[in-house]
Amino acid sequence: MSTAIEIVRQKGDRTEFAGRAVYEHPLVIRFCHWVNAISLFVMVGSGLQIFRAFPSFGAKIPQKDLLQWPKAFAIGGWLGGALQWHLTFMWIYIASGLVYVGYEIFSGNYKQALFTRRDIPGVWPMVKHYFFFGPKPEPREPYNALQKQAYTTVIVLGALSVLTGFAVWKPVQFSWLAWLMGGFHWARLWHFLVMWAMVAFVFGHLVMVFLHGWNNFISMLTGWKKDPEY
Repeated sequence: MSTAIEIVRQKGDRTEFAGRAVYEHPLVIRFCHWVNAISLFVMVGSGLQIFRAFPSFGAKIPQKDLLQWPKAFAIGGWLGGALQWHLTFMWIYIASGLVYVGYEIFSGNYKQALFTRRDIPGVWPMVKHYFFFGPKPEPREPYNALQKQAYTTVIVLGALSVLTGFAVWKPVQFSWLAWLMGGFHWARLWHFLVMWAMVAFVFGHLVMVFLHGWNNFISMLTGWKKDPEY
């Protein structure tokens, strides 16, 4: 839950009201956010280097390359190096994700950031505002319904990235998981598509931070947002 305070400043003998600040992001949330962001960056870069070793989703023989990803935009230098980076940050990614989800559930903070049934009526008004230039609904809480839906979706994508990743990493030990995904080659494809879905989310997330103001970025550093709209 958010905590609000009033900001005052002293001018000579007078005390003036200088605004309001709300504590939106607890330390655990901020820590997990930045750790997860770094982990995702490394995993995408190293994952693309791994993909360079076999840029196809079919059989290796005959192989038809789908995409020759530029080496300059990949991390690891070679297949072995990329695997080391990818698997190391995989565990950091999983750990930070579990801490985040656990904190959201047990602290009750999920009511602020995650999509619930009560947010359903707010979806269409925000769709009209963002995509059809309709009037902006009056903000009543830190995140609107579409933002909550996006944050909830990315948690689902995070879980899918882990499941598809395990199916690709250990296709024998997790043969049942690979089977559920249609086999090893399909698991690779799902893992690849989930990655690009998360990249799209990050792009949209950065656009929304830009549109909603610098205070959103600062609040994820300090926890406090000055003069929120709600």
